[in-house]
Amino acid sequence: MLVLVCYDVNTETKAGRRRLRRVARVCESTGQRVQKSVFECQLDVAKFEALERRLLAEIDPAVDCLRLYRIPGTRGFEVVEHGTFIAIDFDGPLVL
Repeated sequence: MLVLVCYDVNTETKAGRRRLRRVARVCESTGQRVQKSVFECQLDVAKFEALERRLLAEIDPAVDCLRLYRIPGTRGFEVVEHGTFIAIDFDGPLVL
């Protein structure tokens, strides 16, 4: 399956800059960079779970955001979220 890995690591501190480098290294070892903080990876389920564990070990969920989009060939679209990102409900009412 195709997996998109997107992350936003808080780099205001030295520790944050180190986390950013570690997260990028994990992603570079698994897939290809398509934007500065977005990677595409072709993975099976076991490798996906291993990648998720490795990335969760690197981020600080209190200040960082990690999103993993699993795009299986035949089953639709799933998003696994970790961290500070607050999703917009696109199916909710539109208020102007």
